[in-house]
Amino acid sequence: MPTNVPKPRGRRPKTSGVLDVLPSADERYRAPALDKGLDILELLAAQPQGLTRAEIVKEMDRSANEIYRMLERLVARQYVMRNPSGDRYALSLKLFALAHMHPPLSRLINQALPIMDEFARKAEQSCHMGVYDRGNVLISAQINSPRGWSFSVQRGARVSLLDTASGHVLLAFCDPGSYQRMRSEHSPMDGEVPISESELERILAQIRECGYLERESSQTYGVVDISYPILGPDNAALATLTCPYIRNIDRHIGPDLTQVRALLQSAAQTLSLTLDSPR
Repeated sequence: MPTNVPKPRGRRPKTSGVLDVLPSADERYRAPALDKGLDILELLAAQPQGLTRAEIVKEMDRSANEIYRMLERLVARQYVMRNPSGDRYALSLKLFALAHMHPPLSRLINQALPIMDEFARKAEQSCHMGVYDRGNVLISAQINSPRGWSFSVQRGARVSLLDTASGHVLLAFCDPGSYQRMRSEHSPMDGEVPISESELERILAQIRECGYLERESSQTYGVVDISYPILGPDNAALATLTCPYIRNIDRHIGPDLTQVRALLQSAAQTLSLTLDSPR
């Protein structure tokens, strides 16, 4: 056996509790830069509080220069976030968001659409479903009211995390770690209404107490936003179901606000139970 085989530079980070995949015997297609980036992601995945650059360099047993360059690229691509003081790095939610786009998001939309359609027919109102997406909210599904008059938010639109009913409900029903990451990833959108931290905390506490949010729209006069969480097995919001309620003033008597709220609650609960059931 030869004894002068060069040792590979660096070592894989400790990933206690993570099932490691054994490398292939054929390593002709190694990509050292990619391996380095993946090693950093795996290392940070095991450190919920994040690590300083010096700690990452020590753990990876690599030069400070190459770790710095790789970290900067991961931050630029939003896979890693830097804390406000700039001295610690942690995983962002981008990997989580990518993992939940397909097929889970497609499955959620497919399950939601018939339930949303039934709500729209009974309530005579439009509704939309929002999911968290890189610091704000993505409208992933939308159903128009069967009536000629309605208010709707276009599917594919991105709305603010901090001044919409959907964003507030998503923040209200998430764990503390996810909350901090979502807040850190948020970037203000055009026309976003500023909100203080104390006011946001008050709103979120009220949502948790009631289980939903109902208030006049922050974007449009004459619209009352009603929003319920679609909860996963861990009681965290995977999405929100929101109705921008508008009141008819003609001779047609449709469901009132109380009836629409009850119909929306039933729809959100049905979706939550569907997601909670074994497949």
